[in-house]
Amino acid sequence: MRCRYCYVKPGACTMQAETARAAVDLAMHGKERNIGLIFFGGEPLLCRDLISEVVDYSTVRARESGRSRVFYKITTNGLLLDDDFLEYSQAHDIFIALSIDGVAAAHDAHRIAAEGGPTHAQVSAAARRLLARRPYAPALMTVNPDTVGQYCESVEYLYALGFRYLICSLNYAADWDEKALRELKRQYLKLAEFYYAHTVAEDKFYLSPFEVKISSHVHNRSYHRERCELGQHQLSVAPDGGLFPCVQFVGDERYRIGDVFHGIDEEKRRHLFVKNETEKPGCDVCAIRKRCNHYCACLNKQATGSIDDVSATLCAHERIILPIADAVAARLYKNRSAMFIQKHYNDFYPLVSLAEDRTGK
Repeated sequence: MRCRYCYVKPGACTMQAETARAAVDLAMHGKERNIGLIFFGGEPLLCRDLISEVVDYSTVRARESGRSRVFYKITTNGLLLDDDFLEYSQAHDIFIALSIDGVAAAHDAHRIAAEGGPTHAQVSAAARRLLARRPYAPALMTVNPDTVGQYCESVEYLYALGFRYLICSLNYAADWDEKALRELKRQYLKLAEFYYAHTVAEDKFYLSPFEVKISSHVHNRSYHRERCELGQHQLSVAPDGGLFPCVQFVGDERYRIGDVFHGIDEEKRRHLFVKNETEKPGCDVCAIRKRCNHYCACLNKQATGSIDDVSATLCAHERIILPIADAVAARLYKNRSAMFIQKHYNDFYPLVSLAEDRTGK
């Protein structure tokens, strides 16, 4: 069963407690038994008091509404991630995702401190503290044209640091020229060898660019069926209480679909969903369209400013990654890699893997 997720975007503590409570109330009105609250930013750890208030309030509201629990998640840059919050997150079962871009050269190119200094050493230290308490925490890595040359090296660094869940995304809003795209292909070929070697060694890990594309072939799944479906199951809440279909849209009034005090404009929400589901010009004749990420409204908005258009960079990326992912999958299948077959052909693998980790078997 899907959760109803509500992205609470507090910004620099500009969201008032009244607004946050109204967001929780709105989430509780849904029919879904599972409710998820995700603290997003900006940097949400600037607003610890608000996070604490939301957790306390939602716990009470969940009990009143007959729900067993609320799922919490926070995405942080790690600069304020200390032992106190880690203890708090464990006590309240808050899932933490860390934004970290790999090696120092890649990370410090874009993630700099307010005074202009590097942050890599501090964030890496936070990563070690996080993984010591929460070994399943994911690393969220962003790849830019000027850092793409460190893509594979950065994945290897994060893996060595202890991350086993690596979510790697391109900055589609950046200027990806032909030289950067050629380097991206070279890096994916290197990453394919990394993926192959660790899978053959039966290491447990998740590397998003390969896992998602391989899964789309093995299970014959259309990419967009596994996403949020633009506002149907997830909503983002702006600091003023405005409701938007996903985090990328917050602040753009063209995509405002209500507010936490007056509810959802269902007609507008449905209109945006249908509009996004409509096939993009030129994509209807593309051989890889069912496995392509061009359905993602967030990425289209980030890259082109509109959900109606697909960026040339996204198109180029999909054409680069798909044959590389398919080739490494074919090698692993041909060699009957036990880990590969379990991961991609056994629907119960996540549960089996978790049981093995917890029992030490």
